[in-house]
Amino acid sequence: MNRLLIVSNRLPVTVHKRGGDLHFQQSVGGLATGLGSTYVNRPSLWLGWPGVSSKSLSSGDKKRITEKFRDIQCQPVFLSEYEIEKYYTGFCNRAIWPLFHYFSHYAVYDPSSWKVYAKVNKKFCDAVCAVAEPDDVIWIHDYHLMLLPGLLRERMPDAAIGFFLHIPFPQYELFRLLPWRKEILSGLIGADLIGFHTFEYVTYFLNTVRRILGYEQEMTRIKAGDRMVKVDTFPMGIDYRRFAGAVKDPVVEKEIARIRHFVTTGKIILSVDRLDYTKGVPLRLMAFDALLEEHPELKEKVTMILIAVPSRTRIDRYAELKHEVDQLVGRINGRHGTMYWTPIRYLYKSLPFCKLVALYNIADLALITPLRDGMNLMAKEYLAAKGEGTGMIVLSEFAGAAKELGEAILVDPNNISEFSSAIHRGLTLPDEEKMKRLKAMQEHLRRYDLDRWTSDFLSVLESHKDYQRVLAARFMDARAIRNLHDDYRAASTRLLFLDYDGTLVPLAETPEQAYPDGEILKILDTLSGDPRNTVVIISGRERSVLERWFGALDVGLIAEHGIWNRDRGGAWEMTRAVTKEWKKEIRPILEVYVDRTPGSFVEEKEYSLAWHFRNADPGLSGTRSFELREDLMLRTKNLHLALLEGDKVVEVKNADIHKGTAVQHWLRRGTHDFIFAIGDDRTDEDLFAAVPSDAWTIKVGPDPSRAAYSVRSVNGVRGLLKEWSSPTEHDTPGGEK
Repeated sequence: MNRLLIVSNRLPVTVHKRGGDLHFQQSVGGLATGLGSTYVNRPSLWLGWPGVSSKSLSSGDKKRITEKFRDIQCQPVFLSEYEIEKYYTGFCNRAIWPLFHYFSHYAVYDPSSWKVYAKVNKKFCDAVCAVAEPDDVIWIHDYHLMLLPGLLRERMPDAAIGFFLHIPFPQYELFRLLPWRKEILSGLIGADLIGFHTFEYVTYFLNTVRRILGYEQEMTRIKAGDRMVKVDTFPMGIDYRRFAGAVKDPVVEKEIARIRHFVTTGKIILSVDRLDYTKGVPLRLMAFDALLEEHPELKEKVTMILIAVPSRTRIDRYAELKHEVDQLVGRINGRHGTMYWTPIRYLYKSLPFCKLVALYNIADLALITPLRDGMNLMAKEYLAAKGEGTGMIVLSEFAGAAKELGEAILVDPNNISEFSSAIHRGLTLPDEEKMKRLKAMQEHLRRYDLDRWTSDFLSVLESHKDYQRVLAARFMDARAIRNLHDDYRAASTRLLFLDYDGTLVPLAETPEQAYPDGEILKILDTLSGDPRNTVVIISGRERSVLERWFGALDVGLIAEHGIWNRDRGGAWEMTRAVTKEWKKEIRPILEVYVDRTPGSFVEEKEYSLAWHFRNADPGLSGTRSFELREDLMLRTKNLHLALLEGDKVVEVKNADIHKGTAVQHWLRRGTHDFIFAIGDDRTDEDLFAAVPSDAWTIKVGPDPSRAAYSVRSVNGVRGLLKEWSSPTEHDTPGGEK
């Protein structure tokens, strides 16, 4: 089993220094609780901040902490007080946290905090690189370390890196407010696998990456340069057996008895949360207030136990929230309470595990109603701790858990009237119905527990890494390049098929901008000047464009994906007789899509039409291109036309003519002891299929292909061709390694 490196902001154990002594205690938080029991059961090392400022620590303290953590499979990353203030309190909790939870009006974008955030991510990168071994699996967690995957990728190109975001990922229109949006996305894309709690967040992320970085996607894979990145859904589970089994613990049973002694009303409503503005605690209190107003018969028969765990107390917004909650509790208790009954029992503190489980078990109804939440594990903990008893949960539809727990009473917490009615329904639902719903949710949580979540993520990471290795195996290494050059130099007759856009030159915003530069013209001139070579440029461009650019060279030309052929120095000939009458019917359709998709345009060639959308909005153009293909499929069938899908282009042309048919003209003209074909998109797959099986076929980029090999980029292509145009040079070109 490979070693697992878990990397997160905090370690599962926190250090406190009091009176010169170091004290170690279990960390509070969803991640520490969730993974705390997982990493100890396999070869692991957890890296993170130990919770204490390095300013208060002597070198001896740091040594002692490091040795103590080594015994529990942890590695501390020490941070200064300034770094904690700027990175954690500043950027993480004043910028990312509110923005990702849809409180953009609370977000503060401070450049100095961003710089420290980047600096701390670099510090974590150094810490990981110092301990990482070649076969380690690196699993990075949460919004504190979103630059880390990219930093590690630069220093460890072959590492298996996973990233999981435990909070929501916002929609594009919100995320784009972040001044450093490109840097954050580029950091995340450094991972091999990026995980989210819900498919909704996956969709938002893919859309955002497409719009901001412009990366193409296939299902849930992102083509990021020469890498394929997997994005997937992994709803986090809990240690179900721990919570379900704790109910029978004598300590928990004692706590249950104590609660029943002091809370004598028939029904108990439980609200447990960190005191955070995303949790919607004031709205719960307002809904409870409305419940007592609308149903006075419930007075002295129901009690709300409100546990507000202190959180981020150094941030003004949280102090204001506490003041608001304090006032609401006092007003509701003063308004509805009696000499013998306090409607709300309020505690502003965290609770130990035994007391928390006791409350979960005894509560008739739990209010888990955040305004926005990545998952909310407390909802799952409550259900697990109910055991064989009855209970119900009112769950916000804006919590990630709502996607799994459909049997809960789902509510929009912003609608106080609906919220109040949901609480009443939860209290009055027949026990038989409660049990039915409860058992269904418990069974799901029992099956998809924390171990299953962990194993799912790691198995998908391993599977995707295998997929990447298959693709990477096709990238030409030094040996394959050397063999290619040896075959080239040993050959007396060579036939070279060279795609143009995306192969010889980079893709450009418009076709006109992708004209050949001096370097590629020199390479082609040298190659075509060798009497042993027949060089054929094969492109989807019009013959007039190819004539203007390459007419002076001694090269063969194929235009419009195979409709036109031109021998070296000869006249243009049609590969097969075709018509262009169909353009009268098809062009108006394309023009409609131009009007509906700003930034797109139609390129008219002699025997084809192409709708380009590289400069259009990525989200809109993705939808429009799908609609266009659907629209054209029915029409082109009757007209004997074919659709070609290229890079940000949909082209309509005559069927049965493609690059594969066009190259037959050259393949039939005699034998060649060296045949070479290279291209970058789907139109080149016909070319790869048409050449003999012993030909050298090369795809530009990481996509799956019929080609035998791949190179990473246009620079790699030029590196190969320059080697041939400079035969005295060494065998390995500088463009690709």
